[in-house]
Amino acid sequence: MAESPPNMIEPPVQLEAAIWFPEVAQTNSERPVAVGGDLSVERLLAAYRQGIFPWSINPLTWWSPDPRGIIELNQFHVSQSLAKVIRRQPFKVTRDRAFQKVMSACARSGPGRESTWISEAFITAYTQLHQQGHAHSVECWREGNLVGGIYGVVVGGLFAGESMFHLADNASKVAIYHLVEHLRARGFLLFDVQMVTDATRQLGAKAIPREDYLQRLKAAVAKDCLFLKNHRG
Repeated sequence: MAESPPNMIEPPVQLEAAIWFPEVAQTNSERPVAVGGDLSVERLLAAYRQGIFPWSINPLTWWSPDPRGIIELNQFHVSQSLAKVIRRQPFKVTRDRAFQKVMSACARSGPGRESTWISEAFITAYTQLHQQGHAHSVECWREGNLVGGIYGVVVGGLFAGESMFHLADNASKVAIYHLVEHLRARGFLLFDVQMVTDATRQLGAKAIPREDYLQRLKAAVAKDCLFLKNHRG
């Protein structure tokens, strides 16, 4: 769940019509793995299977940072204050009830986030992923209003978190808590958050070497896991 892509250091591989990416382990982590191509469902899934994600649209850039941010599903940190919030149940929590609304909310500017990489092209592409069962969201509602959420991509036993937002205190943290609980219950192996931020660090996110991430990714995408919808909360 990165913020803004760094500047490119040297010319990366230029993608064309064929759905192909260079071997990640052989690429410079300080520049894009590749540039170009498209945001088709097939290309996006191929990217996530190899530990790659898109990060800008003009030009379209593909990245695989080193180190890589993850949240260990069995080490998710629930602070005392968050535990109190969870016990109070201030939000109704759902899954896949409002995927596109969550993306659109993540795309809006807010305190400490003047802009994001989530353009209309990204929203269209990931909505198609969602419609085909490859992208999912967790939503927090209060009095019928969407006040927080997170979305990401699922490939096998991988959940690749893309972005989150909150309009009410603790809403995004509660959404992640419920997401982690669901991923654990469904046997997922890897929760990727791309890079560690202040917000995810509070929840136990850590950075691991890209080499280790790619090894764990291989096992995760080979596992058959099912993300279940829950529209009622």
